Amino acid sequence: MSVTQSESDLTPHVVTLGTAGGPRWWKGPSQGERAGIATAVVVGEAVYVVDVGHGVGRNLMLAGLDIPRIRGIFLTHLHSDHTVDLAGMTVFGFMNITDPGQRPIRILGPGNRGVLPPVSPRAVRSPDPLFPDNPTLGTQEMVSTLLHAYSTDINDRVLDALRPSPLEFFRAEDIVVPNETGFHPNDNPTPVMEPFQIYRDDLVIVTATLVQHPPIAPAFAFRFDTAHGSVTISGDTAPCDNLVRLARDTDLLLHEAIDFDWVRQAYAHEQSNVAQASIDHHHKSHTSPEQAGEIASRAGARALALHHLVPGTADPQVWRAAENTFTGPVHVPNDLDIIPFTHSGYSVAALAEQATR
Repeated sequence: MSVTQSESDLTPHVVTLGTAGGPRWWKGPSQGERAGIATAVVVGEAVYVVDVGHGVGRNLMLAGLDIPRIRGIFLTHLHSDHTVDLAGMTVFGFMNITDPGQRPIRILGPGNRGVLPPVSPRAVRSPDPLFPDNPTLGTQEMVSTLLHAYSTDINDRVLDALRPSPLEFFRAEDIVVPNETGFHPNDNPTPVMEPFQIYRDDLVIVTATLVQHPPIAPAFAFRFDTAHGSVTISGDTAPCDNLVRLARDTDLLLHEAIDFDWVRQAYAHEQSNVAQASIDHHHKSHTSPEQAGEIASRAGARALALHHLVPGTADPQVWRAAENTFTGPVHVPNDLDIIPFTHSGYSVAALAEQATR
């Protein structure tokens, strides 16, 4: 990024690359219109991607956000709807990089959980986990395993077409939760904590906190502070004080939302114990539009946008319920919408001071 760029070029914004949540291709009215959850934070020529749901690569291209512009990929948690196109981002992505001097694109996300989650009390018998020798891979292991799965393809291109290895351009890292939080994936998955810094460059400071999305842990929310504004992205979570703390006075809060009326209807055809376990999960792990509005109000956010919409084909009026609990602007963006976030009270010096606290 050239230091001679004008201030207006650095006006930050998000591009909603994908706005649907859940490990599904949603059917019904407007089916196919919302890709899987993914968000681009854009500051000048730099791009930071949060989560990589299905369709993220295609929508990056449609948005004119080329792979070499990406500085970091941030994974809120390792559920499939947030990571399913990670293989595409790396295996296809390295084919879009032609400059041998390209700075590595960092992939930051949760580490290996280290212990399986508890079995639902609805279980008739205890299920057998997959891959019991290592059943809870973290971000580093996930990227390595995905590239290994595509080794035939990658080695063809490295040996025959003389392409550099994708490992030269993508660097996966596990986010380490500070020891003093007392975090434990089962016993204490969302301890009360202060946000902690996970990334910094000349344009952004990224802080994280643990949010409430059982049974998966750790699950993160991220905040991006720039010289001109801030955006906080909730990840998947039930209402959570840690998120309120992270989002304090943020210019834009992007928060997940679920239609709990849909939840009650969606599992009627399932076996009763499976249905009840799924309903239990949604209620303990997600947030209604009204609750998202309450969180934005408590945080003092200047604007709220709802994404990770479940179901992805709901009537848009369902999401307007956030206006009952939040008096600021409420956005219900479509895929590829652009939402600026700016605030005149920011300064580079203030950000630098914050980073050293």
